[in-house]
This record gives sequence, structure tokens and C-alpha cells, in this order.
Amino acid sequence: MMNTKRLAADAVLAASALVVFIIEAQIPVPVAVPGIKLGLANVVTLVTMSLFGKKDAAAVLFVRIVLGSVFGGTAASLVYSMSGGVCCYIVMSLMLRALSGNRLWALSVFGAISHNIGQLSAAAVMLGSMKVFWYFPALLLSAIVTGVFTGLCAQFAVGRLKNARDKLI
Repeated sequence: MMNTKRLAADAVLAASALVVFIIEAQIPVPVAVPGIKLGLANVVTLVTMSLFGKKDAAAVLFVRIVLGSVFGGTAASLVYSMSGGVCCYIVMSLMLRALSGNRLWALSVFGAISHNIGQLSAAAVMLGSMKVFWYFPALLLSAIVTGVFTGLCAQFAVGRLKNARDKLI
């Protein structure tokens, strides 16, 4: 059973992830390859997973994806975001114990790569073509760079927020 403080913390984290997601969607991407972006909302998911656990992170991720699609997307964007988000969540959940703490940046890289695989898989199904996987090398390079960046941001934030978490639990 979740206490009120924890529920409020999850709500604030979900709202933060949504705001970051919507702001990032307004920033033009200087790369011509579709699907490449920083993924800054994943910082909040990583922070949530590290500080509160997998269930809280799943709730924050799900709320962000659904509301992000409602406020700034389409039904197709919901499918792509959900498939990428679920793949990312599963991989990060499985690897969390091995790559927590000072290795959160590596966890983020694996999450970003799996997010791209999930989105490409959804695109292949929706378009009925495996040709979308030709994008994978560019997306892989992007996932490594952006994954390291968002992971380092999350690692820094977790270090700063541990005391606040201890007051909530």
C-alpha cells in the first residue's frame, strides 16, 4: 500500500517528466534522422527507479507517456512512445541492480538503445516493413550519446535527492 507522501512524490515526478517531455518536443532537432532526440524525460524515470523503485518508475513512465500523447501527440505517437517506453523500462528494470549508483549512465544507455528497438519494432509492424531497421545504426549512435548524457544527469540528481527521498519513505 502506498502512503500519501509517496503518492504525492510520484505525482510530482510524473508531472515533472511530462513538463520536460512537452518542452523537449518544442526544441527543433538538428539531425535529419527521424526519432532522434535527447529523451530528457527519461532522467525523471531513472531518478524515480533509483530512489523509489521499479513500480513507482513504471507508474511515472506510464502517466508521462499517456498524458504526453494526449497533450502533444497522436495515436501513432502513443504507440511508438509506449513500445519504446516499455522496452526501455524492462531492460532498465532487469539491469538496475548491476548498474545503479555511479553506473546509472550505463543503465541509461541500455535503456535508450532498447527504447529505439521498441520504437523501430512498432514502426515495422505499423508500416508492414522491416526497412525501418536501416535507421538502427544512426539511432544506436544517438542512443549512446544521449543515454550517457541523460544518465549522467540522473546520476547527479539522485545524489542530490537521496536526503529528500529519505524524508518521504
